[in-house]
Amino acid sequence: MKLNHKKEEERGPGGNLSKNNRQITVTQMKLTDAELQEAVKRCLNGEKSAQEAIFKALYGKMMSVCMRFTKDRDSAGDLVQEGFIKVFQKLGDFGFNGSFEGWVRRIMVNQAIDTTRKTKLTFELIDNYQYKDSEDDNDSNEFESIDENSPEFMDSIMDQVSPELIIEAMQSLSPAYRAVFNLYAIENFSHQQIADELHISVGTSKSNYAKAKQNLKKILISKIKMPQGTIE
Repeated sequence: MKLNHKKEEERGPGGNLSKNNRQITVTQMKLTDAELQEAVKRCLNGEKSAQEAIFKALYGKMMSVCMRFTKDRDSAGDLVQEGFIKVFQKLGDFGFNGSFEGWVRRIMVNQAIDTTRKTKLTFELIDNYQYKDSEDDNDSNEFESIDENSPEFMDSIMDQVSPELIIEAMQSLSPAYRAVFNLYAIENFSHQQIADELHISVGTSKSNYAKAKQNLKKILISKIKMPQGTIE
């Protein structure tokens, strides 16, 4: 199963960045890729306003990327800031041959991978993690007739949930499940690439992905079946 990451990133998750219990408001801008590349050139020439424009233009989308890899908004905010520091440090490496947004996204994903590597023990103990609020496996629902490995399965669920709920569900997964699921299903990494990046075996990557997909299925279905107005 490969998911399209465009759905939750088209509008971004908002413009308030929490840092050390302090809210930083980011006023987002809309720039085309050509305008972004022009801003890069200005930034390389020392224009601080261009750096600010790049940050404001890409903050929302990169926040969406980082929120899928982290447990909450504060952690995602830290990851975004660390990622943008690397973006501006490496700005001279951008070759102007492709999408600047895609180049920045890759740096954000690499930053998430670096953070995940520091929690390798989580992969070794992953079988001890369980999603506590999963519904009873014997509970019948409208999705049971659809093979969970088929494209129709996730399409059926995704059509009924908002981007915010999808991110919230991903954040309910363990760090290892969350990382492998994001890299395989959304970032289009192969299991060999995931194994190489996270320093785990291909079998471990496949196992964590299968368990992540199973848990995500239960989480999303439980949210779909929750009565409107219910607060968790």
